[in-house]
Amino acid sequence: MTTRIDRRFAALKAENRPALVTFVMAGDPDLPTGQAILNALPQAGADVIELGMPFSDPMADGVAIQLGGQRALASGQTLTGVLGMVEEFRRKDETTPIVLMGYYNPIYIYGVDRFLADATQAGVDGLIVVDLPPEEDEELCLPALKAGINFIRLTTPTTDDRRLPTVLANTSGFVYYVSMTGVTGAAIKSRGAVGEAVDRIKAHTDLPVAVGFGIKTADDAADIGRHADGIVVGSVLVDAVGKSLDEGRATERTVAAVRDIVADLAQGVRRARQ
Repeated sequence: MTTRIDRRFAALKAENRPALVTFVMAGDPDLPTGQAILNALPQAGADVIELGMPFSDPMADGVAIQLGGQRALASGQTLTGVLGMVEEFRRKDETTPIVLMGYYNPIYIYGVDRFLADATQAGVDGLIVVDLPPEEDEELCLPALKAGINFIRLTTPTTDDRRLPTVLANTSGFVYYVSMTGVTGAAIKSRGAVGEAVDRIKAHTDLPVAVGFGIKTADDAADIGRHADGIVVGSVLVDAVGKSLDEGRATERTVAAVRDIVADLAQGVRRARQ
């Protein structure tokens, strides 16, 4: 069975360009504005959307995304609300893949079987769950695959050739390569090393490889996109939300601030292989 993610990456491969994968926090800075931001992403140029499930105790998130999660939680966002956002998005967009990204605790509390049923019904295509290693695949990964939802695994600079086959064993959709050791929002130290890492991962899998962490500008997108099948951008978008606020509240510039950055990044991925 092919998924929206499979079809999107296949289509972009035929165009000979990388995917622009955009991350936003569900419900940031408030529920209506968060929905408006989500709805605006495809037209701005996003090929795949990662939608953050806000969580009170994140491990891999830098300051910008932590603050976005706190704003979303303060606005009353819940996991039920995140699924509701996807369902609302699907009323107008049936083709853009949506991947939920976050941590296992909210899913565990929700109930795995119930969550997968509701996520499928809402139109979720994939999951990235940062704190579930391959040794715990029976918890969520295997049930998700059985339900037709891609389970996307993270690889890092410390994932060596002995560990990589274990990490890739049940990965589907695409492989997310974290370009550095650290948290979101930091700068990439060596772009050459990123290209070498992508090539190494590709020697072990036919799945697309998307690179995230540290990509902030159209030039970054173009440079990394020469090697990768996708580039993932999150911190700069969530930070733009925070900077657009007036006394903590959304302004008329909030949605546009995200949309403008995505449009610029989209130009970057389109010239990556010219």
